[in-house]
Amino acid sequence: MGNTQLPPTEVEDPPLEALPPPQAEQQVQPEPAEDKKKLIFIIVTAVVLLTLVCVLGIAFLLLPTTPTDKIRDVLIIFVAIETGVIGVALVVLIVQIASLTNLLQNEVKPILLATKETVYTLRGTTEFLAENFVEPVIKLQGYLAGLIRMLELLGVRRK
Repeated sequence: MGNTQLPPTEVEDPPLEALPPPQAEQQVQPEPAEDKKKLIFIIVTAVVLLTLVCVLGIAFLLLPTTPTDKIRDVLIIFVAIETGVIGVALVVLIVQIASLTNLLQNEVKPILLATKETVYTLRGTTEFLAENFVEPVIKLQGYLAGLIRMLELLGVRRK
C-alpha cells in the first residue's frame, strides 16, 4: 500500500464572506380592531341590502298586475333545489364524520396506546435504576463518608 496523493484541485474555494444579517419579513398585518370594524361593516351592509331587497320584493308583489302564480312556481323550484343541495351537504358531512371516527380509532388510538406502553417502560426502567444503581452508590458514599470520618477521629487523616 503506497501513499496515494489526490491531485490538487484546480478550483480553489473562495474566501468565506460574512453573510448579511437575515432581513425580517416586514408584513403589515392589520390590527384586530380594524378587522372587527371591517367585519361589522360588511355584516351591516349585507343586512341593509337584504332588507331593501325584501321591501322591494313585497312592494312588487303587492302590485295588481304581478303574476304571483309564476313567481310562486319559481320559488317552489328554488326551494326544491336548495333542499337537494342541503341533502348532499348532509351526506358529505356524515362521510366526513365517519372518516374522522375511523382516523381516531385506527391511527390516534394506537399512538396513544404505544405512548402509554412507553411511559410504563420508562417507569420500570427508572425503578430498576433506582434499586440497582442509585441505592448502592448512595450506600457506598455513606460508608466512605463514615470511613473518612473515622480516620479523621483516629488522627490518620487530617481534616
